[in-house]
Amino acid sequence: MDIKELIGASAKFRALLDDVNLVAPVDSTVLLQGETGTGKELIARAIHEASARRGNRLVALNCAAIPATLLENELFGSERGAFTGAVTQTIGRLQAADRGTLFLDEIGELPLELQPKLLRALQEKQFERLGGNRTLQVNVRVIAATNRDLRCMVYERRFRPDLYYRLNVFPITLPPLRERRDDIPLLAEHFVETFARQQGKTIDTIPEEVLTALTRHDWPGNVRELQNVIERGVVMTAGRVLSRHTTKCLELEDAQPHCASSVSGPIVLKTARIRTLADAERAHIKTILHETNGLIGGPRGAAAQLGVPRTTLMGKMQRLGISIGAVKDRSAQSTRGGVGVSEGVSPGPGEDAGDSLHVMEMAAG
Repeated sequence: MDIKELIGASAKFRALLDDVNLVAPVDSTVLLQGETGTGKELIARAIHEASARRGNRLVALNCAAIPATLLENELFGSERGAFTGAVTQTIGRLQAADRGTLFLDEIGELPLELQPKLLRALQEKQFERLGGNRTLQVNVRVIAATNRDLRCMVYERRFRPDLYYRLNVFPITLPPLRERRDDIPLLAEHFVETFARQQGKTIDTIPEEVLTALTRHDWPGNVRELQNVIERGVVMTAGRVLSRHTTKCLELEDAQPHCASSVSGPIVLKTARIRTLADAERAHIKTILHETNGLIGGPRGAAAQLGVPRTTLMGKMQRLGISIGAVKDRSAQSTRGGVGVSEGVSPGPGEDAGDSLHVMEMAAG
């Protein structure tokens, strides 16, 4: 794929292409981050095709699409007899990508037990097949992609920090489609031409009201969602003008939902702000802190109530912006075996003054 084939003219898209042009000629590891449907695999292919490795293979592996028990075999390969049913030697994706590029999609789903082996392969350029004892050399450039927050996963000990830093050599964040609305007409025109050709149709006009509706939509599914909407519209089109019913599905999605109920009588639906997971987590932590009178540590503290280590809870509070002002009972002080989130708190048993200072700093924030 030529990088010129990527569709877009907005400022954020041009900045993305600048990053691609910058990193493609070198062999540095790339970490693509962004929401689902933003085109991470497309960018990975563009980087590969613009690199010196373009004459060799780009091998893709979706870490979320393969069961954890089979992922090691899929990635590293296996020797004959390595496990029940292994009647022949198999070549893993890592070796298949030798002298080319390995694209690891959904890298955040890689099991913890496989991460050290992948780290060694990236750092030392060598690995062993499953069930084998012979070390194999490999020359592979790795491009990883994820729609998850790997830094948060590292903090929560669900992703190895050393692997994260090894992958995060050159991070590229793909902007969601709602942040590059100027590109929507260009993308819509491209998809109309593509699907019309596939379906043996001639469509040369997109109605203005359809373009307006497409541009106003927030596209939670990003470019992939837009592509599907346009394909549906081409299917419904009989003439040379794209059907005006193309965006009817978007109007239905944006409309107030009507929920069936067995309760007789009128139903009044209240419009509420959509809460994110962070909002829900913040509210829950505040509730627990209120119930424990601001106590964090100890058997009766908020950390014990939430079932997480004290340091994890303090980190979450800091990340979510929860300060002492969020706790309703500001007069709560530390009790036996616990640490409070109020000023002047003293360290409890098994805790040092540094821990209490950390808590007081968070409270002051």
